[in-house]
Amino acid sequence: MRFYYPRSFLKLLLAGFALVALPLIFALINTAASVDQLANRSQRAVYQAVQATQGSRRLVELLTAMERSARQMVILGDRSMLDNYALNRKQFLETAAQFSALPFDSEQKNALDRILRGEAGIFAVLSDPAATAPQLQKAVTGFIELADRAQIITARSNELINREVETMRETAARAQRITFWQLLALVPVVIFLVIGFTILIARPIRQIDTAIRRLGGGDFNAAIEVGGPEDLQYLGERLEWMRHKLIDLEQQKNRFLRQVSHELKTPLTALREGAELLVEEVVGKLDPEQREIAEILRHNSIELQKQIEDLLSYGASQFHKVALELKPLHIRHVINRAADDQKLALRVKDIKLEIRADDVMLTADFEKLRVVLDNLMSNAIKFSPRSGAIAVAAQRDEAQLVLDVIDAGPGIAREDRAHVFDPFYQGRNSAAGLVKGTGVGLSVVREYVAAHGGIVEVVDDAHAAGAHFRVRLPLTQPGARQ
Repeated sequence: MRFYYPRSFLKLLLAGFALVALPLIFALINTAASVDQLANRSQRAVYQAVQATQGSRRLVELLTAMERSARQMVILGDRSMLDNYALNRKQFLETAAQFSALPFDSEQKNALDRILRGEAGIFAVLSDPAATAPQLQKAVTGFIELADRAQIITARSNELINREVETMRETAARAQRITFWQLLALVPVVIFLVIGFTILIARPIRQIDTAIRRLGGGDFNAAIEVGGPEDLQYLGERLEWMRHKLIDLEQQKNRFLRQVSHELKTPLTALREGAELLVEEVVGKLDPEQREIAEILRHNSIELQKQIEDLLSYGASQFHKVALELKPLHIRHVINRAADDQKLALRVKDIKLEIRADDVMLTADFEKLRVVLDNLMSNAIKFSPRSGAIAVAAQRDEAQLVLDVIDAGPGIAREDRAHVFDPFYQGRNSAAGLVKGTGVGLSVVREYVAAHGGIVEVVDDAHAAGAHFRVRLPLTQPGARQ
């Protein structure tokens, strides 16, 4: 799947933050709009409710004052009281005009209209100089009906307040539900965007990390491809360039090793043949001291030849798949052959070799398997103390051959175990001897064992004094001729 990336990693981050923040900003704006709408409606409702309450209360108060003035005028027969009535009436009409401008229902408006008409009729009688006492008394009693209608307006105003409060509560609950569902819907969207951009951002970084790990581990076979923004793609191209440079360096190193190894074999052959002639006393009889020196020369020439062969084997395994000549063989024969090759080395250090091998037959390459055992035994001899012991055991474990080589040396430090099979790696514990190892013997062991489909490992054995190497090989090989 191909992703679209911005031109730079910074733009990718900014785009990711923007897309993740966009739904949250939308929800925040929507919530703010809902809250603002609710606040405006609440403010308007509260204002109207206050105006209605104050207006209805003022109407009742003015009607009471007007009634009082009218009764005083009727009882006392003082028409000057009509001026006080007219003053209160003026305020009453102004309040009624303000009150009628409020958004009331039809019942309140009808009640207000009847109050105004009733009061107008009462005022007409009170202001008529020809009105008789019974007429005035009847007009004054009309204030009782006006007061009842004013109470109806007050009650309706209170109901209006309660209705507005309930409406605001419902609006607030609806806004709360909308906000909740918006957040509930935005959470998976935000999570999806976060995961998506995390993948987009982490994918090229993970590719770079994998490429660096492969290069650090010496794996130069796979091409390095880094997706993402152009700056990260450019970094991947530079890593690919580095991979080719490391391949060139590796090839130069192996060419150098092969050339040096071949050039050393000619003088080494002459040196070994000369040592063999001395040991065989072809040039004359040797006394014990001379014979010991000749044996040392012969042993070290054999050791040096083995190290050169290890270098050649390692160089060949780096460029060519290990070719196996598979045949049925007995593991005991391979062990005996490797033990014969190490006889002189065992005798020089007075090391005892203990072989415990079952008669197990397997399909393998005799020579490659001999090299595996030869390198493991040579390594064990190199690190074992003088007059020590080495154990070689072979047994069958279901469809596998388990081969153990145990020495009595200082063992392998835990921090060295992860790298002990790496080429040219020298552990912390150095072998005692005149010739220092090359560090490729165990690497060759791993290559040849892997070619047979097996594994080699360092066993954490509490009963072993030194290092314990274990090789597991399948008893049969796919496609091998029996």
